[in-house]
Amino acid sequence: MNIYKRHRFPSEIIQHAVWLYHRFNLSHRDIEDLLSERGIQVSYEAIRLWCNKFGPEYANRLKKRRRGFGDTFYLDEVFIKINGVLHYLWRAVDQDGDVIDVYLQKRRDSKTAKRFFKRLLKANQGKPRKIVTDKMGSYPVAHKELMPDVIHDTSQYANNKAELSHQPTRVRERCMRKFKSMEQGQRFLSAHAEVYNLFNLGHHLLSAKNYRIFRHRAFASWEKVVAV
Repeated sequence: MNIYKRHRFPSEIIQHAVWLYHRFNLSHRDIEDLLSERGIQVSYEAIRLWCNKFGPEYANRLKKRRRGFGDTFYLDEVFIKINGVLHYLWRAVDQDGDVIDVYLQKRRDSKTAKRFFKRLLKANQGKPRKIVTDKMGSYPVAHKELMPDVIHDTSQYANNKAELSHQPTRVRERCMRKFKSMEQGQRFLSAHAEVYNLFNLGHHLLSAKNYRIFRHRAFASWEKVVAV
């Protein structure tokens, strides 16, 4: 099935625009200017529609190609205001910093925690060896019911990795002038997480030669994901 059928612009332009939007801190108008500099005249509104349509599609394809996560999950939640109403963004990352899941909800009670844990088990296709959280009361309830045999660490500072993982989201939230709805926020954050994982290569831990090799592999995977 050709997912680019009936689109006026070539698939390569669409793929590049969606990649730019989810890979870098750029607005739709920024991407419009970047493409215009290359002689490609497309409106920022068309780019927005491309990102809304193809971002989730690429994210789903990346999920299917995923090889799994580490054995330690770091969980945290932060508040996000949408149209003046407080929401909570739940996030889980593994020990390598890869995003396991992001879950935007109106509450942070035990019921929501259990739903989030179920999503993590599905994403990982099994239980981790250890989870690390803060001392919020919702986590022990979900832990006891869904993964009681998994180590649960709530010690001070142990969860810094999850807390720091919110920073890219905060940056993008400011660039986008806040999310306009839960649906928009979840759609963007899910796609952004998958693209982030693909290009999360740990540049500071690699030699320049090895980094270029891993980057080349990431681009090759991206090309397969966005193919017709």
